[in-house]
Amino acid sequence: MKKLTILIVLAAFTLTGNAQGFFDFGPKVGINTSKISTNIDDYNPQTINKFLVGAFARINIGRFYIQPEAYYNSKGGEYIDNVNVSTINSFDLKTIDVPALLGLKIIDQKALNLRVMAGPVFSFVTDKKVSSQLTETAIKDNFFGWQYGAGVDFLFLTLDARMESLSNNLYETPKFDSKNGTFVISLGIKLF
Repeated sequence: MKKLTILIVLAAFTLTGNAQGFFDFGPKVGINTSKISTNIDDYNPQTINKFLVGAFARINIGRFYIQPEAYYNSKGGEYIDNVNVSTINSFDLKTIDVPALLGLKIIDQKALNLRVMAGPVFSFVTDKKVSSQLTETAIKDNFFGWQYGAGVDFLFLTLDARMESLSNNLYETPKFDSKNGTFVISLGIKLF
C-alpha cells in the first residue's frame, strides 16, 4: 500500500511538472449534514452535522475532468422512536470515503470555473458507535453510493456542494431498511 501511494505521488509530481494546468491536487476540509431514512413509520429522523478532511486530485481534459478524492469523514444519524418518545437512537460512523467523480466545466476561465460533477463513492467504516436497540455489528463495514453536485473554482480555491445517497442499507437487519442521505460542502486549496 505504501509503495502504491509513493508511486501515485511521484506520478502526480511528474504530470504537474510537464503539463501545467492539466493536473490539480490539494487538501480539502468540509462539513456534512446527514439524515437517516427508514421504512418504519415509528421513527422520526433528525439531522446531524459532522466534518470531513482529506485530499483531492483533478485531471483536466478540456472542459471535462476526472476528480478522485480520499477523505476521513465523520457521519451520523439520529432518530426518535415515536412509540417511546424518550428513546433517541443514534449512530456515529468514522469512514474513509473515496469518491470518483466525472465533471464538466460550464464556465472555464483561468481565474473562475463553474462546474458540475457526479460519480460513485465508496465508504469504508473505520469506527462505529451506536446508541439504540441495534448494535455495532448490525451496521455494515462498507457502503456504496452516489455523489452529485456543483462546484466553483476561484484562483487556487475550490468549493464544492454535493448530495450523497447510499444505494444500499446501513444495517444488515432486513426489517430495518435504512439509508443515510448526506449534503456535503467542502473547501479545497489547489497546491499545484
